[in-house]
Amino acid sequence: MSFANDAASELAYPIVPFFLRTTLGVSFTIIGIIEGVAQGVAVGLVGLAGFVSDRAGERRKPWIAVGYGLTTLSRPLLALAHGWGLVLGSKLADRAGKAARTAPRDALIRDSSEPHQLGSSFGYHRALDSAGAVVGPLAAVALLRLAHVSLRTALWFVVLPSAVALALVAAVREAPARERREVAPRGRLRDLPPSFWAVLAVWTLFSVGNSADAFLLLRAGSIGVGTSLAVLAYAVYQLVYSGLSWPLGALSDRIPRTHLLAAGLVVFALVYLGFARLPGSWAIWILFPVYGAYIAATDGVAKAWVGDHAPAGLAGTAFGVFSAVTGAALLVASVVAGLLWSKVSASAPFYMGAGAAAAALALLPVAASYRIRRAPT
Repeated sequence: MSFANDAASELAYPIVPFFLRTTLGVSFTIIGIIEGVAQGVAVGLVGLAGFVSDRAGERRKPWIAVGYGLTTLSRPLLALAHGWGLVLGSKLADRAGKAARTAPRDALIRDSSEPHQLGSSFGYHRALDSAGAVVGPLAAVALLRLAHVSLRTALWFVVLPSAVALALVAAVREAPARERREVAPRGRLRDLPPSFWAVLAVWTLFSVGNSADAFLLLRAGSIGVGTSLAVLAYAVYQLVYSGLSWPLGALSDRIPRTHLLAAGLVVFALVYLGFARLPGSWAIWILFPVYGAYIAATDGVAKAWVGDHAPAGLAGTAFGVFSAVTGAALLVASVVAGLLWSKVSASAPFYMGAGAAAAALALLPVAASYRIRRAPT
């Protein structure tokens, strides 16, 4: 499901800004408002879905179905839009769908996995999700450059993989009954253990400096890299991310996850320092693939780390809180990065990111000192 849905999302991602500007004539200010409002809705709702799925007896499938349903319904609205209002409505429905499914989906992966395979499970999920992010941009380039279709026509193609993702919901099963025994109380924040809050503190600190990947593309453009080459470098990053996510996730089941996360933070800091001081356009062909290795070592592994410290009966709540808080931090990071770029220099956001990674790395041993909490079997 994630592969098909992300193929759709990443097919639309490079098209929508141009569609808004050239087809609909929307200003950059309105584009910023659309993105900001949609992201704010996602941050506000993602924690609620996990909490409610815990309170409803840890049933995850209904929320996953609603989430993919909203996203699928949102996609035709883009192609039908003749004004920015309908695009905003599509974005809101899409982000609400993502918020509805994310925490329950992560909780289902956690509750359906043996503790010794948790990293492998999340790594496999991230591998397929990021593989879709390779297919999507390449499909967009093929439609626009090879098939010479219009932007609006290309957006209609987004509906197809979205419909496939929704159809696959029928194959989803709830977690085995042994993982879903009654545990009271459910869904109360105060029942999340101190170890979870330590994990959240480390990743929130890092996320405050982890601005949107769009800034990496903009940085490449600022030194003369063309749009097509920048998108191709982005696809290479996604390819490395997809290829390494599963093996690195499985590795985190065999060594302490914090060791792998520490290595990922070091790589992130070095890559961001590289983007801050780009010596030439050739450097992006090194930095983007290495950046893919960083995210493969941290994205799924961080979720497995959360799963280690989420008690039975509170998995949805834990993943919801984690996604909401770190998502808010990412939103702040992107706003601050934009201000730094405009007011200080193009290098400033990347120095900030490297500093945040270093601070999180320093705090990581504290979170690592907490004992892992396993769900009862």
